[in-house]
Amino acid sequence: MASDPPPDDAATPPAANGHIRAEFAHHDAAVARVNNGSFGCCPASVLAAQARWQGLFLAQPDAFYFHGLQQGLLRSRAAVAGLVGAGDVSEVSLVDNATTAAAIILQHAAWSFAEGHFARGDAVLMLHYAYGAVKKSIHAYVARAGATVVEVPLPFPVASADAIIAEFRAALAVAKEGGRRVRLAVIDHITSMPSVIIPVKELVAICREEGVDKVFVDAAHSIGQVPVDVRDIGADFYTSNLHKWFFCPPAVAFLHTRKDDPIASQLHHPVVSHEYGNGLPMESGWIGTRDYSAQLVVSEAIDFVNRFEGGIEGIRSRNHEKVIEMGRMLAEAWGTFLGSPPELCGSMVMVGLPGCLAVESDDDAMRVRTMLRKDFQVEVPIYYNSRRVEGQEMAKDKSGDPVTGYVRISHQVYNVREDYERLRDAINKLVSEGFTSCKLRPSEKQEA
Repeated sequence: MASDPPPDDAATPPAANGHIRAEFAHHDAAVARVNNGSFGCCPASVLAAQARWQGLFLAQPDAFYFHGLQQGLLRSRAAVAGLVGAGDVSEVSLVDNATTAAAIILQHAAWSFAEGHFARGDAVLMLHYAYGAVKKSIHAYVARAGATVVEVPLPFPVASADAIIAEFRAALAVAKEGGRRVRLAVIDHITSMPSVIIPVKELVAICREEGVDKVFVDAAHSIGQVPVDVRDIGADFYTSNLHKWFFCPPAVAFLHTRKDDPIASQLHHPVVSHEYGNGLPMESGWIGTRDYSAQLVVSEAIDFVNRFEGGIEGIRSRNHEKVIEMGRMLAEAWGTFLGSPPELCGSMVMVGLPGCLAVESDDDAMRVRTMLRKDFQVEVPIYYNSRRVEGQEMAKDKSGDPVTGYVRISHQVYNVREDYERLRDAINKLVSEGFTSCKLRPSEKQEA
């Protein structure tokens, strides 16, 4: 049995708009999809490669497992190592998603508390805007085991990287009060909601200066959206999804650990399999009978991006330019502003909604998002800005209304200007009709 699936001779280089449309013809054409950030996208040529791997497994599972799977995973791990500047393929493990990677790191931290390597009350530091599942994992694993959890209250809207660094330093000082040891810092490379590029290299350096034991960078959105060089960043652990911005099907992510770190041999996948004890790459490469095909098509995703001028760097640059252009267009139309300067944006931008929409809770934000999907066929996340750093005034729109709601728009190769114009026009229509979010609240709906 061959270790690779047969090539797809029908794959067409997406050098023109028509070819891009063909690669993403499976998208619902009726929907303005400006939310690549949540679930990513996968072109037809990569899906075809995935289907071939699935076919090989279904045709002869034993041969697939014993002769094809590990060779294919090694090929993908080597491709990832080259993409992110890893020192060796042994430093790269493939997992389902960044949430799984976080569980691996936090599980080890919890064991360190339980086994007495860490003292009860030692601190774990995280950003206030850490991804919700990771925040819950921190509480489920390490807080339960005895850690003190300290949050960094980042400002939003954010004016500069310096503002983020200042808040991080202040929170780190709190974490170290009373001689407390800071055992782990969890730092996002790009926060999810609100979306902001974090000066991660600088924060890692601060952690080194201040004696933080280990640094875990949750970079779920990074690869394909910003440059990634794990050795230059210098964290102990770094994870990113390949299905968000690197055109892989769900679900595949990588976890990088430095091979010279003794802790690498102590990390284990939360799902214990026959490979337990054989190193994290092997443990992650077999967690029982499941569909591994998403982890086997990284090379095909690389082939896809290399059909574009400049490869992934060119895609990343064009996406950034376009999303800033579209964000400014929306902000001008709504009389609002971007949530952060362009240098703190990748392929996602936060844009303030008109304050008159009166988004006053996370539930309001979700209901407005659902309405945009159902009534306007626009898919975009909405963020309720509930937290302000002390001393920071609530930003206002041109009408003087406080801006409490923001859309997070994405730009990927399949997007066109009309997608954002539909979002613009939907919001303008709501404003012209005097809509406010309270009209969607269950207790205040009028009888039909």
